[in-house]
Amino acid sequence: MRKHIVVLAIVALLFSMVQIPVLAGKSQTNTGHTGSPFDKKITERFESERSMEHISYLSEDIGPRVAGTNQEKEAASYIEQELQRYGYEVSKQVFDIANRLQGQLNTSTEESEFAIRIATGSSSTTEEGTFGYVYHSGKGEPSGFPDEIDGNIALIERGDFSFWEKVNNATEAGASGVIIYDNTDSLVPPTPSLGGNSASIPVVAITKEDGESLLEKMESEEVTATIKISEITNQTSQNIIAVKEPKGKPANDHDIVYVTAHYDSVPYAPGANDNASGTSVVLELARIMKGYATDKEVRFVFVGAEEIGLVGSRYYVSQLSNDELDRSLANFNLDMVGTNWEEATALFVNVVDGAPNLVWQSTSDAAQRLGNDSIVLFERGASDHVAFYEAGIDAANFIRREPVTASLEPWYHTPFDTIDKISQDRIQEAGELIGSAIYDVVRKETPKGKRNQGVRMNEGDYLLNEAVYVE
Repeated sequence: MRKHIVVLAIVALLFSMVQIPVLAGKSQTNTGHTGSPFDKKITERFESERSMEHISYLSEDIGPRVAGTNQEKEAASYIEQELQRYGYEVSKQVFDIANRLQGQLNTSTEESEFAIRIATGSSSTTEEGTFGYVYHSGKGEPSGFPDEIDGNIALIERGDFSFWEKVNNATEAGASGVIIYDNTDSLVPPTPSLGGNSASIPVVAITKEDGESLLEKMESEEVTATIKISEITNQTSQNIIAVKEPKGKPANDHDIVYVTAHYDSVPYAPGANDNASGTSVVLELARIMKGYATDKEVRFVFVGAEEIGLVGSRYYVSQLSNDELDRSLANFNLDMVGTNWEEATALFVNVVDGAPNLVWQSTSDAAQRLGNDSIVLFERGASDHVAFYEAGIDAANFIRREPVTASLEPWYHTPFDTIDKISQDRIQEAGELIGSAIYDVVRKETPKGKRNQGVRMNEGDYLLNEAVYVE
């Protein structure tokens, strides 16, 4: 009988050691796993209702939060006030950002301005703008410009010629401005590149739908337009930082974990998912973790100017001392974690070099403990984790994607990135999973053998798609 008991114990032990890889392509599944007692400090306190309130304020009350604008600064002030309300001492880093062009297009047929993209290499205009009648000019071939184009605005379809050839032909024909409309359906206009050339006239682009609408109006009436483009100079953005000090550790003698999210958006986009969603989850994690004893320092860093080239995160990392870099353990970066797009069933853990690191390992451990099978390890930069990776810090970006093609939701970077496109359930899932992973890394040390009770994965047991997708 004792032999049978021993055999059964050995079988049970071997079964418990089987390593199960985290699978992609499914939403969170209820497997009956509730996590460890320390996971419950996150899962039982994370309130997605609070996150939804943050998303509402950032995307609805403020709206688009373009780097350097008053709206971005208003968002920074909101984040700062929330962190102070949680009991944090908050610091702000202010940094310069590059000059940029801003503009608008108004026509006699529309009461509101069109959504536009300004061509790289476009000229600016006077404060009054460039005014003229709009004439259809084909695809910008030399023969496509009517005689009346001199001193007026050319409406040109995309295709057949480069953007610069179109603009150069329009300039030689005497046009005072160019509007290029897309030749494929899209929610946002294209951004014409003039190939390093500089135009002497203003050049903007609109969607196919808006271009065809103008053409339809031009069949029955004369249409005028005003293009205004101005250069914005001497702008700044800012990072907002709250630090949770470890308890019972000597000052300046502890590891540092960074939890980051950007709060700016692209023009015209309310940025509910990109990235009020990530910002909202990090704010809620900061609230939850404020009173917990941790073995490591946790820095909650909300960065500006991500959308114009990861400027805020790169500035933040550039200001870290050598001592801080030596003590830097990991960066958990949240960017677009709340979309309700049905196809985005996977939570990607993007690592710049595609290799599993501490962020991935702690997340996969948490996923095992919580019974979450939605995560995918993926090779990609394109978010604020890049700056930390380049400094030698284990870093990863969390983002919702379609698991096979790695596609983002159709309304990415469009005016339709609104709060009605947010899934509160996915916000809750992100908060519980990522929060549990973070807390496992930073929590007060426990006796040997008590920690990391979830099944760990071998290096070979991870999913890695090495293709690079262009957003």
